[in-house]
Amino acid sequence: MRFAQDSFAGNSITAYARGQITVNEQVIVSSVIVTPDRIILDWLPDSFAGLEEHHMTRLAGLEPEIIVLGTGTTARFPPPDYTAGFLTQGIGVEAMDTAAACRTFNILMSEERRVVAALLMA
Repeated sequence: MRFAQDSFAGNSITAYARGQITVNEQVIVSSVIVTPDRIILDWLPDSFAGLEEHHMTRLAGLEPEIIVLGTGTTARFPPPDYTAGFLTQGIGVEAMDTAAACRTFNILMSEERRVVAALLMA
């Protein structure tokens, strides 16, 4: 699925297909964290089943306003204790399938929000 390119500064997810995300011109085939100015390839497990609390808590260091968690092909929700600390810090967390998370990231970027997308492939 190709996404329309909006005109905003920073990273943009330009395409998503099962098992593959394109950020700007870079094709990524593993789980990834995308921020307005960074692409991080080594923080997440390959699948939702491997997601642990420490994967989530490390996202706070990126100083997001909102975290968009893409959980693979199906929308799934992490245990509440994985995200409870974010709420006390005023950081929103939204979990959805990865395709929806890619679209949501771009929308929030166009609104100049401090968004972090943690995108799992499976």
